[in-house]
Amino acid sequence: MRVGVLALQGAFIEHRQRLHSLGVESFEIRQRKHLDQPIDALILPGGESTTMGRLLKDLDLFTPIQNLIRQGLPTLGTCAGMILMAEKITDESYHYFQTLPIEVTRNFYGRQLGSFFQETRLDGNLIDMVFIRAPIVKQAYQGVNVLLKVDGNIVAVNYHNQIGLSFHPELGKTPFFHQRLIDLAKAR
Repeated sequence: MRVGVLALQGAFIEHRQRLHSLGVESFEIRQRKHLDQPIDALILPGGESTTMGRLLKDLDLFTPIQNLIRQGLPTLGTCAGMILMAEKITDESYHYFQTLPIEVTRNFYGRQLGSFFQETRLDGNLIDMVFIRAPIVKQAYQGVNVLLKVDGNIVAVNYHNQIGLSFHPELGKTPFFHQRLIDLAKAR
């Protein structure tokens, strides 16, 4: 099992550390040639979605990654990673991969100073959520499974091979969503 982690910016190292703690091999995706190796799953980390979108295009990573997701590669998008996957971005004319049928609202929870932590349960498991300038899912379209809400706002979804999260599971204590990605890859 090998998981590629987009490493253009954001908490990609923390994702790799979490995968390592689960006994899963990972590698960084920084250039087009990094996609020429076997890959069983993909993580699109947080960061700044506009910058990441530009770098994906400049480095010729955009179309190859979009195609991998469309072909069913299990993908976890956290914070900005979920924005990259979203079909629509509220009040914006641009978009990125458009593989996840949701509308997201960027920076819903405000500035970095507005970051917060919250715990909940999902399928009997403790989920600790770290929100940093986080988006929300304003609307989940047909076929999207809403996994978690905070104060009525959708913060976690699943659609076929894709998991989208408003928060940063790599900064929390529990490996629930990383394990879920691994399970999707094993089932593929």
